[in-house]
Amino acid sequence: MKKVKITVLKTTLDQELALEYGAEGLGPCPMLKVGQVFYADYAKPDGFCHEAWKAIYQYVFALAHGMGEELFYYGDWIRKPGVAICSCNDGLRPVIFKLETTDEAATIDYAPIR
Repeated sequence: MKKVKITVLKTTLDQELALEYGAEGLGPCPMLKVGQVFYADYAKPDGFCHEAWKAIYQYVFALAHGMGEELFYYGDWIRKPGVAICSCNDGLRPVIFKLETTDEAATIDYAPIR
């Protein structure tokens, strides 16, 4: 299993939907910043948004377990092996991530609870 590099590419705000449904003063996600980098494998990285993790973890898991040697979705989504572009599930202000397989082996750095 390999570590996966997660890079925050973009924070967005859908102005039209925010005006209609959002709380007053709503802006782009305050939790993540463009350019931030995290490394993950089987567990959410420290400091990473819980909701964003729930939206992207299946792609991280797939890349960590060797999907990086192939193209996602039969080659009709991303043109580069080992890469996925995903977003969190916030419909008003989604954050866009680039996931990349690395050559670094994943290691368990905590004692699993049984």
